[in-house]
Amino acid sequence: MESSPQTTPNVPRFRCDRTFATWESGRRAVTVPSVGEFPPVPKPRGNLTASLRKPVVEVRRSPRRRRTVSAYRDGERVVVLIPAQFSGAEEREWVDRMVARLAARERRGNTDEALYERAQQLAQRYLGEYPQAARPASVRWVRNQNGRWGSCTPADQSIRISDRIQTFPDWVLDYVILHELAHLIVANHNSQFWALVARYPRAERARGYLEGISAATGLGLSDD
Repeated sequence: MESSPQTTPNVPRFRCDRTFATWESGRRAVTVPSVGEFPPVPKPRGNLTASLRKPVVEVRRSPRRRRTVSAYRDGERVVVLIPAQFSGAEEREWVDRMVARLAARERRGNTDEALYERAQQLAQRYLGEYPQAARPASVRWVRNQNGRWGSCTPADQSIRISDRIQTFPDWVLDYVILHELAHLIVANHNSQFWALVARYPRAERARGYLEGISAATGLGLSDD
């Protein structure tokens, strides 16, 4: 999830998403006292924690980050990424705001049914000339994706998406889904495959976002 305290028409979109690895030096863990308790979070098929109380927030300041503020969940922690020049008051304001937005997003729920419907919409929009090949038999959230954001099995047309990205921005989730849909058409990573993926307008930015998260958290995850 990303937000910006002010309009940033001239900020290169790609640069901001590739700076996650630099945030390690300024991180510190705090507990957010003003957020209070999260409302109960829906638990679709055991994929989400039933409820969250007084989340531990890790704030990471980056001298390269000028305007944007980002947040994502890393296990039981919420990681908030802010510009290094933020004052203490600005930090508290944006931590509260971003944690609340994550909670609101999680309350909406993440079900396999909604994920499958999302995949169908993406296939129709970007891979419409492949009505059979790009039609997955199933799309579901999984917890056992230790090295990948998503995976697929062309033989049975099944797609699996890591539940780690349930709180990521929608445009990042869409990229991961489309990446796997393209693999139903082209199994390897040749030029035809990347041409299909490139139909998604925010593909490069989403890849940068995922690479940054992987580097900052040390997870070593990839979208391959």
